[in-house]
Amino acid sequence: MDVLPLTLRDDPAPDEAQQLDAVFFALSDPVRRAILERLDAGALLVSEIAEPFEISLQAVSRHIHVLVRAGLVRQARSGRVSRCTLDAAPIYAAALWMNRYAKYWQAGFDALAQHLLRIDETRGSTIQDKGDE
Repeated sequence: MDVLPLTLRDDPAPDEAQQLDAVFFALSDPVRRAILERLDAGALLVSEIAEPFEISLQAVSRHIHVLVRAGLVRQARSGRVSRCTLDAAPIYAAALWMNRYAKYWQAGFDALAQHLLRIDETRGSTIQDKGDE
């Protein structure tokens, strides 16, 4: 009996696959996504990141640690103070990977565009007909 390989030729390399796994895992949690949104505005201290959340500072720190392991956040420590910044490069890599599957939803967008174009053409001819009266 032949055993199929676990990876296909076009699949990412093992290190890349682990990085993608870490990014998707990090993005799977709403608190971590909210942290990334806050960091999109600029670097913040961990205490500043934690302000809007109704969870402990320790819980926020654990979420930040997951984001750091995924490469989405960089942490600079100075004594007891920790400043975090967003690193969006891993999100870009994940977006490139997901883009392989755009063909599955692109056809729907193309059909919607054609439908909207027909509506616009119908409205345009209706307006012209009324102007001719």
